[in-house]
Amino acid sequence: MRSKRRLVNQINVVPFIDVMLVLLIVFMVAAPLIHTGEIKLPSVGQNLAAAAPAIEVQIRADQSISVKDGSGKVHTGLKREQAIAKIKVLAAAAQDPNKPVGAVSIAADKNVKYEAVVGMLGALKQAGIERVGLLAETSQ
Repeated sequence: MRSKRRLVNQINVVPFIDVMLVLLIVFMVAAPLIHTGEIKLPSVGQNLAAAAPAIEVQIRADQSISVKDGSGKVHTGLKREQAIAKIKVLAAAAQDPNKPVGAVSIAADKNVKYEAVVGMLGALKQAGIERVGLLAETSQ
């Protein structure tokens, strides 16, 4: 007499475990090789400026530009080209000729378009001003 064979209702998980172990090893080897860029952002409430900037460029909501030098004198109603020329003169007078042209900070109204701030940053870089920063208000 023949014995009846019963169907086995089990899943063979050995191939699944083999694939998972291979993937685990691949990711463990590849993970240290992936380098992400580091970004250091100022934290909220941190004092962003240790000292008063030598030259401050102020961009108002109506797109008017003012340049404030280290002595507190403000030059208002300037266009971008005029502001760049004024900054170059002020920076050259304040810096040692052997050093790169000095620190400039941009203070923009929060309603100013990002394009205006980036345009000023680009124009300052093209003018040879290497140290440009952005002023921010510390939260209370």
